[in-house]
Amino acid sequence: MTLANPPALIDHRDRAREVRTGLYVLVVLTAGAYLPSPLYPAYQEAFAVSDLAMTLIYATFALVSAPALLLFGSASDALGPRSVLRASIVLAAVGSACFVFASGLEWLLAGRAAQGLALGAATGAASSLISERARGHYRLSGSVLASTAFVAGTAAGPITGGVLAQYAPAPQVLPFLLHLALLWLGWHRVANLAGSAPGLGRWKPTRPQIPPGIRLLFTTAAATGFLAWTVAGLFLAVIPALLDRAVAGNQAVIGGILGAVLICSVLTQPLVPRISTRYAQLTGLGALLVSLGLLAVDAGGSIPIALVAAVVAGAGHGLAYGGAAAAIDAVAPEGERGAITGALHLAFYSGAGVPAIAVGLVTLEHPLSTATSWVTAAAAGLVPLVAAVIVLAHRRNTERPLRPNSTGSGRVPRRPMVRSGLSKRHAPAERRSTAPPRHGNCRRAARKKSVARAARHV
Repeated sequence: MTLANPPALIDHRDRAREVRTGLYVLVVLTAGAYLPSPLYPAYQEAFAVSDLAMTLIYATFALVSAPALLLFGSASDALGPRSVLRASIVLAAVGSACFVFASGLEWLLAGRAAQGLALGAATGAASSLISERARGHYRLSGSVLASTAFVAGTAAGPITGGVLAQYAPAPQVLPFLLHLALLWLGWHRVANLAGSAPGLGRWKPTRPQIPPGIRLLFTTAAATGFLAWTVAGLFLAVIPALLDRAVAGNQAVIGGILGAVLICSVLTQPLVPRISTRYAQLTGLGALLVSLGLLAVDAGGSIPIALVAAVVAGAGHGLAYGGAAAAIDAVAPEGERGAITGALHLAFYSGAGVPAIAVGLVTLEHPLSTATSWVTAAAAGLVPLVAAVIVLAHRRNTERPLRPNSTGSGRVPRRPMVRSGLSKRHAPAERRSTAPPRHGNCRRAARKKSVARAARHV
C-alpha cells in the first residue's frame, strides 16, 4: 500500500502514534464483534428462538466478514487507510446500534452483518497501516502486532460483555453504548492519519492468488488456521448456551471462560518466533486435539472441564494460528502479500463460522449437546490428517527450500536444466555423469534421463 507520506518522511513520534491508532481500531472493532457472545443465551430466551437461529446469528458475522475482506482488501490502496477505517467505524457503530434497539431476531442479524462488514473492511487497511509504520522501529513485526491486536480484541469483547451483563444495569444495552463511545474516540484518532496519494489506481476486489511455489505451504497453513478458529468459534458461538444451562445464567462466568481462550492465545503467540513455525503449528494442533476431545466428551456440561478445555484451546489457538500466519508471512512475495493474506484470512473466518452452522443444522434432529459433541469429534478427526500433511510438507521443503526470489515472484529459484545440445559442463556439478561415454541410442537415452532428473528438482 502506498501512503500519502512515505514512512521515511514521518518522524518517530508520528509513526508510533499512527501504529497505536491502527492497533486501537483493530482492538475496538474486534471487541465489538465478539461483545454479544456471552449475551446469546439471554437473547435466545428473550426472543424465543431456536438453537439453529442463534448459531446462524453468530455465523452471519463470519459469512459476511470473509467476502468483505476480499471486496475491500485493496480499497485502502485507492482511497487511503483513513477513508476505509472511517467507513469501518461507521459500519461498526450501526452494528452496535442494532443491538441497542434490538427487539427481534432481524435486529441481531442486521447487527452481525454490519459488524462483519466493518471488521472485514478494516482488517486490510489497519494491518497495512501498522506494517508500514512499524517497519524498522519496533521489536515485533507489523504482522505480529496486528494479529496480537486482533486476538486481544476478541478476548476483550466477551469478557467485557459478560461482566457488564452480570453486574451492571441494562445488560443488553450498556455494553454496546460503551462500544459506541470507544468508536467515537477511534473516529477522532483516525482523523489525524495521513490520506492516500492521488491516482493510486482503481479500487477492485482482491482475488486470492497463491504463487505455485508456496501452494503446499499455504494449504497446510490455511488448514491449521481453519482448525484453530474452529475451536475458538465453537467456544464463542455454541459453548455459551451450554454453559448457561450449567451455571444458571451467570454471564460473568461465561464471559470469563470465553475470554480465557483468547487470553491464552495472546500469551502463547509471542512463543512462535522462538520456535519454528512447523513446531508451533504441530504443538498447537496437539493442544487443539486435547481441547476438542474434552468438548466432545463433556459438551460444556461441567464448568471445570470447560475451563480446562478453554485454556488448552487458547494455547493451541495461539501457536497454531500464529504459526500459520508467520509461515506465510515469511515466504509471501512483497507484491502479492495482500492477496495471499486475504486468502489466508478467508480460511480463518470460514473456520470460525462453518462449524457453528454445522452444529445448528444437527440441532434440527438432536439436542445441542449431542450436536456439539458430534461436530467437535469430526473436527478432532481432522487434526491428525493436517499434522501429517505439515510433516510431509516440511520434508519436501527440506529438499527444496521455499523462499521468495529477488524478483518477488514467490517461486523457488530454479536449478539449471540440462538441455540436449549443451555440453556436460553446463549441467549442475552433482548431475554430471561419471559413466564412460556410450554410443548411439545409449548416449541419447542417458541424456534424456539426465534432463528428466534435473527437471524433477525444478
